[in-house]
Amino acid sequence: QVQLVESGGGLVQAGASLRLSCAASGRTFSSYSMGWFRQAPGRLREFVAAISWSGKNTYYADSVKGRFTVSRDNDKKTMYLQMSSLKPEDTAVYYCAAGRIPSGSSSDYDYWGQGTQVTVSS
Repeated sequence: QVQLVESGGGLVQAGASLRLSCAASGRTFSSYSMGWFRQAPGRLREFVAAISWSGKNTYYADSVKGRFTVSRDNDKKTMYLQMSSLKPEDTAVYYCAAGRIPSGSSSDYDYWGQGTQVTVSS
């Protein structure tokens, strides 16, 4: 089993950068693929980025490609989301998740964090 805790959210202006972290507990972090999702008010949760267990393969939603970078440090049991050139439409609660494959579908993930709020002002 894996427990996940996100951190690093906050209020920033458009164009700024922010780095989110997802810290995991449990001894099997390195065996899980990981993902980032987000949910804005009144909208469905949407895929942001995913990374394979080794970190060698990464996947992004078209809306963040070229601006966001997902990475992980298995020794530290932590996944990161480096966000740059932030836009007001990036405002959402960001969730990290652990699953068997680096999928864009939330149903493929077994464990979820509580989320961290990211607000981008114009």
